[in-house]
Amino acid sequence: MSEKIKMSCLSLAGRKHSDKGQENEDAVLTLFQNGVHIVCISDGAGGSRYTDAAMGSNSVVRTVTELLTKHFDAFYHDVRENVIRSILVTAIQSELAILANEHGIDGIERMSATMLFCAVKDSRMLCGHIGDGLIAKITSSGIVPITIPQNGENSGSTFFVTFPDAQDYLRLVKTTTDDAHAIVLMTDGLSDMVYDASTYLIRPVVAHLAELADLPEEEKNAQLKETVQNFVINPSNISDDASVGIMYFSGTEVPDSAKFVSEKPLPNADYKDVMRNVQLELLPRVKLARSIVRHDPARAESASEITSVIQAEEPSLPETIENESKPVAETPPVRVKPPRRAFIFGFLALLAIASLIALFIHFIL
Repeated sequence: MSEKIKMSCLSLAGRKHSDKGQENEDAVLTLFQNGVHIVCISDGAGGSRYTDAAMGSNSVVRTVTELLTKHFDAFYHDVRENVIRSILVTAIQSELAILANEHGIDGIERMSATMLFCAVKDSRMLCGHIGDGLIAKITSSGIVPITIPQNGENSGSTFFVTFPDAQDYLRLVKTTTDDAHAIVLMTDGLSDMVYDASTYLIRPVVAHLAELADLPEEEKNAQLKETVQNFVINPSNISDDASVGIMYFSGTEVPDSAKFVSEKPLPNADYKDVMRNVQLELLPRVKLARSIVRHDPARAESASEITSVIQAEEPSLPETIENESKPVAETPPVRVKPPRRAFIFGFLALLAIASLIALFIHFIL
């Protein structure tokens, strides 16, 4: 598989920076090590608050590529996604904190940045994304998003790896490369030009961009730079920094982009159906569940529901197995301690319900 994968990346400063002599705040990096290919890109936050965003984005891509090439199997096979997200964010923020201390920066917020990566070992693929930008998969039948831009209340806001609760916004996708022809990662300086957020359509030009990764090294770099410079950077004097990372699976079928979908209808989405509505809808039932666990009939809506839950707590007797040809050995009697069992069940359930209530109240307030 390693001989069939070609990686390429490019990052160019947008005119809103280059025309003022300012540095590119994006960062890109590819690495092949320990049988793992990885492409990682990061968009440093713009604005006067984020004085060291370029340093932050460069630290992010270094940390992620080194960590995942060393421990790909651990990240891929652990089923506890909350643990994976927490460890990855902790690693990134720790390196940022060390950098901040070394350079006298008053907090990692100054180095805020997004993160997008795609790592492949044999046929296993792991993608991660926090913030805006786009990760797209090109197959023989079309282009589909693996992860879409993650924006806040408006399209100009997003989420960064420096947030205290950054792991809550980190999206992970574990899959395989079986149907992939190429994976393309883009910061918003490029994705805003090729992705329609209203219909989730990725324009076919992305497939043409991916094919450049199959060219000889010098020609590939020159054409990739020329394409992004002429069609993304130069047309606007306020163009943003634009970065792209490509993982190309040579030997797979090259798609006919002329057959790709170029238009899609608007989805029938109800944008008033937000998660806060779901929380408010469920809150009465959660309160009822809490009162049931506490065995507080005065706060429960139905005595029968309390009875059913209490009955469910009672130990059930083992079923009798009848077999005429082979008798079953008699099960020795087991002493059950209902009071202790009920107490343990109630205590654990109360903790779970209390945590859920706290979460609801946090979001509602």
